[in-house]
This record gives sequence, C-alpha cells and structure tokens, in this order.
Amino acid sequence: MTVLVVGSGGREHVICAKLARSPLVTKLFCAPGNGGIAKLAQCVPVKATDVDGMVEFARQNSIDFVVVAPDDPLALGMVDALQAAGIRAFGPTKQAARIESSKIFSKSLMKKYAIPTARWEAFTQLEPALDYVRRQGAPIVVKADGLALGKGVVVAQTVGEALDAVRDMMEGGKFFEAGRRVVIEEYLSGPEVTVLAFCDGKTLLPMPASRDHKRALDADMGPNTGGMGAICPVSDYGEALSARCMETIFRPTVDALQAEGCPFQGILYFGLMLTPDGPSVIEYNARFGDPEAQVVLTLLESDLMEIFLAVEAGSLDSVDVRWSSRHAACVVMASGGYPGAYETGKPISGLDALPGGVCAYHAGTALQDGRTVTAGGRVLGLTAAADSLSGALKLAYLGVDAVSFEGAHFRTDIGKRG
Repeated sequence: MTVLVVGSGGREHVICAKLARSPLVTKLFCAPGNGGIAKLAQCVPVKATDVDGMVEFARQNSIDFVVVAPDDPLALGMVDALQAAGIRAFGPTKQAARIESSKIFSKSLMKKYAIPTARWEAFTQLEPALDYVRRQGAPIVVKADGLALGKGVVVAQTVGEALDAVRDMMEGGKFFEAGRRVVIEEYLSGPEVTVLAFCDGKTLLPMPASRDHKRALDADMGPNTGGMGAICPVSDYGEALSARCMETIFRPTVDALQAEGCPFQGILYFGLMLTPDGPSVIEYNARFGDPEAQVVLTLLESDLMEIFLAVEAGSLDSVDVRWSSRHAACVVMASGGYPGAYETGKPISGLDALPGGVCAYHAGTALQDGRTVTAGGRVLGLTAAADSLSGALKLAYLGVDAVSFEGAHFRTDIGKRG
C-alpha cells in the first residue's frame, strides 16, 4: 500500500518509523514531515492544515491510505474530505474530533452521560467569567475552549493568576479564537495518567498507560508545554484501576459519542487524574499524544498498519494487538525559551553518535544545507526501552548527553515519580 502520514512532529516520526517496518506498506509519504522523518518517508511540502491540498496530493499520487495524526487537521475535517474523495483515512471525523477541539462539547458530553470529571462552568463573556473566579477562589483551572497547541490550560494557584489567565484568553486574544470561550473548572489533585486507546466506533482497545510531564521545568514548575517527556507503563495504574476506568470512563465515552451520532474511529486519548475519590477525566484528545506516542508505540509489537486498517474498517475486534512487557522513557530536548519565544536554525550535533537502543524522534527539525537544524520549540525526543524504568531513563538521558545544540533545554527529572 502507498501510505501518507499527515504531520511534522515527534508523534508523526514514531508513527512513520512503525509504518516503515510494516510489510503492508510499500511506499511512505509524510506531509510536511521533518528532518528525521525524511530518512523514512518522502516528505512533501503540503501544510498539515491544508485540507484541499492534502486531498489533491492524495489523488494525484494514488495514495491508498492517509493517517491524519495532528489535532488541527482533524478539527478542520480532513478525514471527512478524504473520505468524500473516496480515499481511505485513519482518524475521527470533524464531528467526533470535537471531543478535543471543543472543551465545552467534551465537558457537556461528560455531564450528560455521567462520566466523572471536575465541576465546571463555560463562559463566552469576560465579566461573568471574572466574577466566577472571584467567587470560587483558588487553586482553579482555566481552559481555552479550542485548540491551543497543548498550552491552553492554566492551573492557577492564586485568584490573581486565574483572573490574568481569563483576561489573556478572552480579552487579550492569547490563543486567538480558541480562547474567546473558556471553561473554568474545579482544581483536582492526584497523579495524572494518560491512557490511549484504539477505537473503531464500537470496539475499544486501551494501550499501556503512560505519564506525560507537561511543565517546562523540573519538579513540575514553570508554564505548561506540549510535553517535556514521558514514561510507559505507569506503576500506579494497575489492573483494578484499569477495569474501573473501562467501566466508568472508557466504555461510556465511546457509547456516548455513538449515541450523539458521531462514532469515534481513531485514537482516543484519555487524560486522567487519579483523585482520592477515583479516576476523573481531565481532558480528551482525538489523536496520539506527543510525547506519549513515542513511549507507547516503542512497546507495540504488532503491525501498526494492520491496526490502522482494522480501525478504519470497523474490525478492530479481529486484530491481535500485542505489547512488550518492557519500560520506555522519552526525554524532550527543547529550544531555549520554549514555550515562550525561542530561536530556530541552530545546528544539531551528535545525532549520528547515539548510544545503542536510543532513538531520536524529531519534533521540530529541518534539513538545511545538508545539516539538521532546530525548527521548533520542542526539537527532539530521546527515547529508549529497557527491562526497567530506571534502565530506560538511563538510556534516554545518555541520548540527551550525546546530542547538543545552542540553547538546548530539557528536564532532568522525567520519570522520578515513577
């Protein structure tokens, strides 16, 4: 099959790495791709958000199957457009992707179908939102309704911080239209866990649980980012908790989307808080997380292309999905200043001298005059697997030590809680 992967980050790199090893894939494209993906697939200069351009490229190049990996093209309806053109595609429709693209939609869905989540209110006007924060006090959580590159959440420890967050989003246009409407919700405490699941609209197959590290600095300090590292599996997510989540969260979510007339086919991401009262949904995503994909897919032993085909065909119950019993860890190297302003175009050295067993998944790189240079906030995800978490982390950090670029920033405490 000729396959096209849409996207340009670390998530897409690990997807391409898996698909490149599938005997079902004879030719692999990625649009737009990056410096690392270029070694696995033919990168094409079509923006991930160019729905019409992507459909036209797929038509002209006789693409058999398209994997739409990032959130923005899913929210724009790229899967719908591909299907309308008679091209098979992996990912949810625009209607189903609302579970990520609109916090108000997802919170309303959870309320209607009694899926556990934090208490919340939605606001479209500034003053009522500010009054609500003053009444509720802090800590409190402020979320942009729409997509904001994983940065549209502020966990405010003071009322002043929350008020500033609301003003920045609703009045200051910090996240453009995505922040014109906000959700303000109760602060929950407990460890966070991510559970990704393959879903064909009916059948749901959860993957091993992982843990992302969102804050930019050690000890979970600093601003939220798209993710500074991840581990898989997670020690505090056992069989009993998994069964409880399936009964109270996973299965009810799939059934709710089907009942609402938008069955979900693709990757359903459950961001969970393990509170003293039980697991609660913090957020949904409609695709693989990044960097969670890097650690979870590292442990996948089955053919990813076979799974994608089964999801699209609605036959996921017929596929044997196997996972390694090892541990995986990913440490993200980011540009100095990220998630704020940062410079790009910095030459990267050491990629050809990585320790054995370490993969450098490219998140924000480009090829320039034969050299790999930085081209984004998150630049690389150094990923490794071992028989223990400590072993996987040791390998991943050896990978970090081998690579360098001007201004490189990374957390030194990934996986410490595990």
